[in-house]
Amino acid sequence: MRPIELSPRLRAVADLVPEGAKFVDVGTDHAYLPVYLIQRGVLTHAVVSDLREGPLDRARQTAAHYGLTERLSFRLCDGLARVMPEEGETIAIAGMGGETIAAILNAAPWTKLGKRRLILQPMSALPDLRRWLARAGYTILREVLCQEGPKLYTVLLVEPGEMPPLSPAECWVGRQETGKDDPLRPALLEGQKKRVERALGGIAHSSRPEDIPWRQELEQVLAGLETMQKELEV
Repeated sequence: MRPIELSPRLRAVADLVPEGAKFVDVGTDHAYLPVYLIQRGVLTHAVVSDLREGPLDRARQTAAHYGLTERLSFRLCDGLARVMPEEGETIAIAGMGGETIAAILNAAPWTKLGKRRLILQPMSALPDLRRWLARAGYTILREVLCQEGPKLYTVLLVEPGEMPPLSPAECWVGRQETGKDDPLRPALLEGQKKRVERALGGIAHSSRPEDIPWRQELEQVLAGLETMQKELEV
């Protein structure tokens, strides 16, 4: 039987899981990620959770197909609600919105205690998630980019700890030093710069008072992105 192959997005998550970890895959769906890691000898066991019975059934089917049912522990729950702290030294939360990821971590405050390795792959709201992590007692150690088709995805490696404040641009694209050597970073900066320019163009002539702070923030983001681009050219 051929081993599971992961998409570039999930492969980027898998590459950050250390060997022998006590691992939890939140929102596991088909359980492709933990099965991949067990097949390759990175893990001996994993806890998988999902909010709905349907995805968890698909995870059970995947495990059974590959003869790994005894290696997985299945939890029907919201996020980490039925996961014990000692089971989750390394936790992956991938394929969800940034707000959902923040809510899952907020409901499990033990994730910012002790030695934890959080691997987060948000599908949206990255600026909001980075801000929340900084406020909530987490620090971003590293950011990894991957590409599927035309779309870039960001994977955050996070642990408990104090993180210095992020600039407006860093909230959008992360700190330069956490991903400076990533070959996809220039494309990320250019893509986000165009996004900011479009947003600025949309409100450039707005006279609504509520648009003024947003325009000022976007201007700061744009200036920061341009500075980062120049740094990469050196």
